[in-house]
Amino acid sequence: MLPDEARRWRTVESALESVLTGYAYEEVHLPLLEFTELFSRGVGEATDIVEKEMYSFADRDGDSISLRPEGTAGCVRVLEQHGLLFHQTQRVFYRGPMFRYERPQKGRYRQFFQMGAEAFGMSGPDVDAELMALGLACWKRLGIDTSVRLELNTLGSNDAREDYQQALITYLERYAADLDEDSRRRLSTNPLRILDSKVDKTQEILVEAPGIMDYVDSAGREHFDALCGLLDDLGIRFEFNQRLVRGLDYYNHTVFEWVTDALGAQGAICAGGRYDSLVQRLGGRSTPAAGFAMGLERVLLLFEQLNLQTRSAVDVYCCVLAVEHQAYVLRLADRLRGLLPELRIRVHAGGGKIKNQLKKADQSGASWAVIVGEDEVSRQRVTLKTLNSGEQVTIDQVALIEKLRSGGNGRE
Repeated sequence: MLPDEARRWRTVESALESVLTGYAYEEVHLPLLEFTELFSRGVGEATDIVEKEMYSFADRDGDSISLRPEGTAGCVRVLEQHGLLFHQTQRVFYRGPMFRYERPQKGRYRQFFQMGAEAFGMSGPDVDAELMALGLACWKRLGIDTSVRLELNTLGSNDAREDYQQALITYLERYAADLDEDSRRRLSTNPLRILDSKVDKTQEILVEAPGIMDYVDSAGREHFDALCGLLDDLGIRFEFNQRLVRGLDYYNHTVFEWVTDALGAQGAICAGGRYDSLVQRLGGRSTPAAGFAMGLERVLLLFEQLNLQTRSAVDVYCCVLAVEHQAYVLRLADRLRGLLPELRIRVHAGGGKIKNQLKKADQSGASWAVIVGEDEVSRQRVTLKTLNSGEQVTIDQVALIEKLRSGGNGRE
């Protein structure tokens, strides 16, 4: 990731972090390496992730270790190991690289970066709604909210999900020869993922398939109806998509995705749902939980697709007219950084004529150039040039600080 992209990345990540902390979610740091068993038990033996996509190896003790393919299982393991789940509520978030062996393409890489939010100990639809409101707040902070939409579904309880899965298998077995290769394989391993197939012929077969809402029990319907009511009350628009499933075994009840039409095939930028049985699957006591994860690469792609602007790398560029004044300018720059920490201040290095230095200042994206020469040093003043307008004024350091503090963006 080169400097321009890293700067945009930092803008996006900082904005998302400020929203998450604003909702009082606390950050946890998770290890890159876990025992493979964590993911096979949590994510599911029959999922594409565990079957085909994990980077796993035996360490020197012969234990199978994997680079994390997702964050939820590791988050559960960490909190459970430290006694932070049973009879407690937790709201946490994490970020960092994940790893999956799949065909690289734009917006989908073998090393990819996720930010995830998880809420534990709350079984009601209110926390589901909060997670979706949190997502919407992220998109609004980034200015991409009009380019995404929320898709929503329910899988019902674990028993309801199992009943529906069996009904779907029974239906699809009649058409097994006409299914695409991946769907035929999933028919005996992970049949719900067939609903998400992008193959037209498979989707045609699914038109007459059983609907999941026919298998959701009364408690599941009550949960889903209450969630929809909360979203309506919050003014969060959503689309019901009964074909929406998640590729991981641990989901039940609510599942959702934030999707966009602006990125082609990589339309999902954030996905999540409820996973009330995962903590128990991983050895803890029964604990309700819900969460989501967003792919930062895709969020950044959408941010760039909409031509949203990020701040330049430099706000103030200090020009030095003579080598004997270099230390003076370095001290001045450090004073400005101390008093105005929100500004990014670069001191010119390497000498050269003022014309070339101002050219570099302009190329850096800076709003202002601070010019220091013999006259400025002797009078304890500086020349401040607003690069957009070309206007310049000679002022003392106190006035310089006030001008930079209140001057807005010199490029406006």
